Amino acid sequence: MEDLTDIRQRINTIDEQISALFLQRMEAAADVAEYKRATGKPVFDRTRERENIARASERVPASLASYAATIESILMEASREAQYERLGLKSQAAQKVSLALDNQPALFPQQAYVACQGVEGAYQQIACDRMFKRAQISYFSSFDGVFRAVEQGFCQFGVLPIENSTAGSVNRVYDLMMSHDFHIVRTCRLKVDHCLLVNPGTKLEDIKVIYSHEQAISQCANYLAGLTNARVHVCENTAIASQRVAESGKHDVAAIASRACADLYGLEICDQSIQDQQNNYTRFACITKDLAIYPGADRTSLMAVVSNEPGSLYKVLARFYALDVNLIKLESRPIPDRDFEFMFYFDVECPATAPEFQTLMNSLTDVCEELRYLGSYSEVL
Repeated sequence: MEDLTDIRQRINTIDEQISALFLQRMEAAADVAEYKRATGKPVFDRTRERENIARASERVPASLASYAATIESILMEASREAQYERLGLKSQAAQKVSLALDNQPALFPQQAYVACQGVEGAYQQIACDRMFKRAQISYFSSFDGVFRAVEQGFCQFGVLPIENSTAGSVNRVYDLMMSHDFHIVRTCRLKVDHCLLVNPGTKLEDIKVIYSHEQAISQCANYLAGLTNARVHVCENTAIASQRVAESGKHDVAAIASRACADLYGLEICDQSIQDQQNNYTRFACITKDLAIYPGADRTSLMAVVSNEPGSLYKVLARFYALDVNLIKLESRPIPDRDFEFMFYFDVECPATAPEFQTLMNSLTDVCEELRYLGSYSEVL
């Protein structure tokens, strides 16, 4: 039997040969790029790539066919990216990023007209005040109204909740992203501390009805399970719930909302910090119509549709891995009126000015049926 040390040395020798052949292949790719420059041929040749991958699978036993296909696919991707770089070609998304960076504002605005959903005291308003020093806020009854206000130029910015550390993503906002034209320019992470608010003089045992937003209700599920005599009703948001309780003047109703709403609407805090988890945060996105990348942008959001075939999502994820770009969120939502098709949302962690980010934006177009760049930004903690 051959000694393990000798076997490993043989593997090392083979790996060195593979590396040498890889370099030869990349040199050949450079020659291909020059030929395509001279003839005007496109870099991406889907037919040839499909044929090469099929041949790679046929050259090995069936048990290794999928691995051979994966290796060939990676080689083709590396060759394609090298050709793009040599020819100085950029995808539409990469061009948008470059243009935005070339016209980068010096500072994030300190004052602005901002759209928020709900009324004064909503968590969106608190997040807005965290991002802007002096914001003039217009309130809308729905998330769709915020998107439309920004899209139609009524407000320069909009603030929307996108996910909670306990209850997960705000699905309604993600669904609306598909049908509106916007860009993300900043995000904010806000600690959520829910209180049970009542009209003065109300006792806990008096409460029969509780109003709040569905996310807040979900975040306080354990606490609410203990209030067996109270019925829970969903409102547009927590501030509207507080307003409703205050306007009722009744002593059998309550709202789950922020501490700030107690002062705003003349309510008392019957119980505080009633969320199931004390480490409860909500992320808010600041959106605008026109793309802008402000200094310090180290996160990016993307939307993509991939083909409905094996390995499609893997090809996208492989790009992040190959470029050592950290993927911090992956969300999928069904696309309306398109059976069994999904829109994927990606949040990645990488400075917008990094070379690998430019390469990523160039490479994703070839493996996505649709790609939409939502913006690069920094997060306020």
